[in-house]
Amino acid sequence: MTVVPQISVVIPVYNEGAAIVPCLERILRAVMMPAEVLVVHDMAEDTTVPYALEVQARDPRVRPVLNTYGRGPANAIRFGIDVARAPVAVVTMADGSDDPRQIEDLARLVERGVVVAAASRYMPGGQQVGGPRFKRFLSRTAGRSLHLLARVGTRDATNSFKAYSTSFVRQVGIESKTGFEIGIELTAKATRLRLPVAEIPTIWLDRQLGESRFDVGRFMPSYLRWWRFSFGRRLTVEQVAKRPASSAARDDAAAARAATQQPPQQPPPARQSVVESLSGNHEAVQS
Repeated sequence: MTVVPQISVVIPVYNEGAAIVPCLERILRAVMMPAEVLVVHDMAEDTTVPYALEVQARDPRVRPVLNTYGRGPANAIRFGIDVARAPVAVVTMADGSDDPRQIEDLARLVERGVVVAAASRYMPGGQQVGGPRFKRFLSRTAGRSLHLLARVGTRDATNSFKAYSTSFVRQVGIESKTGFEIGIELTAKATRLRLPVAEIPTIWLDRQLGESRFDVGRFMPSYLRWWRFSFGRRLTVEQVAKRPASSAARDDAAAARAATQQPPQQPPPARQSVVESLSGNHEAVQS
């Protein structure tokens, strides 16, 4: 009997090698809810794959999947969410920086009705340990300014450790194709749609496994684009969906699910869509 997962954990990887094993083991120990753990790699020869397959042999919740959208973390995350079988997708990194014990807490927030649940380093109780000072300054400044000025529901819009309603993501699409800016993109879209975003405090540790591939200079323009998008009048889902990149992203998602034989998650029977149902109950996104 096949168990339908309640959570799809999405992990973008790139030549992690044996370092992926302790990451997966921590996640598998921490997550008790029915789940699948998608190890999303860009190429068949990625050094992560044989080690992920070894873990899969012991625990079938692990599922290595080949990203067909193109190389890079944004495409890997986008592909992972698009082929996820669960109604909630939680994105976490392979570097040991995120606390896997919070995966279920984030997922439960989405089950309760938020469309984006963020693990926040900058709210009371949160902490960032290590990491380049300039990167920390930019991230904290972006998060606090969006929280205060754009009224997004989190002080840490840039953190990649987030849970998403997969129905919401498939309605609005993911346009990011460069780095790790998907987190701020989907937070910005939820804000403009006036849909609920929530956060829980987290303690983020600088990368414990392997080498960081985050390039501030390369990814900065994409972050700025979505920082600016967070400000503005309320939009409808139709207006967001009509953005050319959003429409193309939804087409990619449909093709990816067909190729992996994964049916799209459907909203609950009594509701037309996540966006329509929540829009009537939530006016402004506030913390």
